[in-house]
Amino acid sequence: MKTLHPALREPMQPRSWSVGLERPQALLEHIPEDPRPLMDLANRPIVSVRQFNQDMVAQLCRMAAWYETTPSIHQAPLAGKILISAFYEPSTRTRLSFESAWHRLGGDIMSITDAATTGIAKGESLADVAEMFNNYGDLVVLRDTRESAVYEMLDSLRIPIINAGNGIDEHPTQALADMYALFKWRPELMNKNVPADKRIKLGIIGMPSRMRTVRSLLLFVALFAPGFEEVVIICDTENEPFDPDQREELAAAGLNIRVAHRLNAELPQLDVVYINSIAWVGDSFERIGEELRLSTASPLKPGAIILHPLARGEELSTDLDATDHNWYFAQARGAIFVRMALITALVHRIHQVMDAPP
Repeated sequence: MKTLHPALREPMQPRSWSVGLERPQALLEHIPEDPRPLMDLANRPIVSVRQFNQDMVAQLCRMAAWYETTPSIHQAPLAGKILISAFYEPSTRTRLSFESAWHRLGGDIMSITDAATTGIAKGESLADVAEMFNNYGDLVVLRDTRESAVYEMLDSLRIPIINAGNGIDEHPTQALADMYALFKWRPELMNKNVPADKRIKLGIIGMPSRMRTVRSLLLFVALFAPGFEEVVIICDTENEPFDPDQREELAAAGLNIRVAHRLNAELPQLDVVYINSIAWVGDSFERIGEELRLSTASPLKPGAIILHPLARGEELSTDLDATDHNWYFAQARGAIFVRMALITALVHRIHQVMDAPP
């Protein structure tokens, strides 16, 4: 006889590890409101982390924290605006968080989830697609397996575009969500001068040359180099984990970078562990470093947090979900509010949520 699943016997309750981990109020108290850096983002394409500076990131995080602590927005800043959500590569969190962000701000959405259903399948160029997008929407979010795709659209677009992942190149809004989680955990990391006792050791399990999330995250971390005592790249291959000049660019920004191959030897010294195993290759993906795994048996430092862009595989055990190390679910939730903040700035609606001129 089939029995009733235990979860169906009582009203749903918040999971213990999803409560209390997010501290957006700390950012509201730590960062003075200044809309000027966000006004510089109005009507701009967002393709690379290199477009941002410290002040922009700080104010985006502050606005994200405001959105996160304000469940009901009385004035919908995107009313009458249309998002073109064009995802030509599979996605769960990125696509849904962008669409959730847009809906929460009062806008409408046109969604494309398969290039085969568009004129691209007939040989239409992305430049021509961009010309059509100009007439149909107010902002484009594009994910494509090819690094060049977003650049092919730029010259034809007259509305902003956000790069939601282009091959192994970049994923700037994922990295922005990563930094938002990090700053909520320790707001002092965004200060111009960080006391020695507040600086952290960051371990990144992954390949900066093959993973767009890692590449973009490192560029953001470099903007806030004074807060990082050391960045340790942990990989299970003897091959060079960086592209030519990639490591030199980060070092020139002030990052102290070291490459290591023995995960458990590094974990006891790391304050933050960022782990990923997925790298896109053409229309598919490969898993890199899956043997470098985290679980409750790992020698994690007390108080250390784990970040992961998700989706996860065997590299991140579910037995960590109910521990205080788990900040990856909070990281995924925060992505909605970061994207709300960025979208608000791009469509020039920050005056509706901050004290800024229209």
